[in-house]
Amino acid sequence: MHRGREGAARAARTAGGETSWTLPGGRVEHGEDPFVAVTRELAEETGCHGIVERLLGVDSRVIPATAARTGAEHQNIGIFYRVRVTGGQLRPEPNGQTAEPTWTPIPDVDCLRRSSLVDIGLALARALPATGHVAPVPIGGLIQH
Repeated sequence: MHRGREGAARAARTAGGETSWTLPGGRVEHGEDPFVAVTRELAEETGCHGIVERLLGVDSRVIPATAARTGAEHQNIGIFYRVRVTGGQLRPEPNGQTAEPTWTPIPDVDCLRRSSLVDIGLALARALPATGHVAPVPIGGLIQH
C-alpha cells in the first residue's frame, strides 16, 4: 500500500455490478505464510513486484450473510502490510477480477468510491498503532464521498 507517497488501489466490480476501489490482496493459500501471500497477491493482481517493509496491523470482523459474496456469515481477518513496489509493469489481473490497477496519490483516495479495506489500511498506515489495531471502520457496503 506504499509507493513513495502514493497508495495502490484497484477497481473491482461489486455483486451489484458497480465499480469500486480496494487494495491488492486476497486469500492466504493453505500452508502459505501471510508475509509471502501479500507479495504474491500484489504480483497477481497488479503485475508489480514488491517487498514488505512492515506489518501495519490486523483487522478482524464478522461479515453478515447479507454482505458476504458467499451468502453465509463469516469472519474475515485482514493482515495489512506496507509494501514497497520494486518493479514489474502495472496491468489488469489476467482472470479479470482486477479491472484497472492504478497508483493513486493518497490525498485523492478520499474522492474515490471505495471499500472499507482502503480506509482500514489508511488508518493503520497513518496511526502505526503499537497494538496493530485501529477503531472499527464501518462495513455497511461501499463508502462514497
